[in-house]
Amino acid sequence: MQHFISDLHLCPEQPETARAFQAYLHGPAADASDLWILGDLFEYWTGDDDLSSPFHTEMTSALAALAAKGTRIHVLVGNRDFLLGPLFADAARAELVSEPVVISLEGETTILMHGDSLCTDDLAYQQFRAMVRNPAWQTKFLAQPQALRHQIAADLRARSEMGKQEKAAEIMDVNQASVTATFEKYGASRMIHGHTHRPACHKLVVGDLARERWVLSDWHGRASWLQVDQSGWKAKVL
Repeated sequence: MQHFISDLHLCPEQPETARAFQAYLHGPAADASDLWILGDLFEYWTGDDDLSSPFHTEMTSALAALAAKGTRIHVLVGNRDFLLGPLFADAARAELVSEPVVISLEGETTILMHGDSLCTDDLAYQQFRAMVRNPAWQTKFLAQPQALRHQIAADLRARSEMGKQEKAAEIMDVNQASVTATFEKYGASRMIHGHTHRPACHKLVVGDLARERWVLSDWHGRASWLQVDQSGWKAKVL
């Protein structure tokens, strides 16, 4: 059995989500052979020295406790926590993996992504994404004092929320041509991603073949995951 989650946006300001995460790790997740976290586990991560925060330490330790019971944990970074690094991975006993990840899932070739790279209609965001994923930008950012990095991250989040109010909803969703191209590139029959906060299972045809695109839910007000095992693919809620 494998579990897939994304977009928890864990932060001290949302204690109910943190409690739900803890309950999930101590409950359903313990039965999974693999837990895949497809981005935005944290609301922000400005460098691995954020482990000095008691909150981040608590959440990371909870993952490590799950790993100690035998569940393999795989983490893709998202648009909020793209600076997760090796110190976090060691502390969480998790594997950091680069997207896209292509796996065989109950016999189905499946693409795993955060999902933001598919939102190609949002040109301003894609330019920002290219900037912050640049190693030179990251090196310069990580050289700043932690307090300044936190302030920059807060400013960026505020600007992002303001920007969403000015964008059409369609622009912030995936581009269908990008989805099709990704399916064709990797020869997959299924895709799992988060980011858009629009949970659904989309059925489509690409190259005369039936495909499925599973979009994971965010965790605002609910703890949810996609569970895949021999009995099928099921969206679950705690």
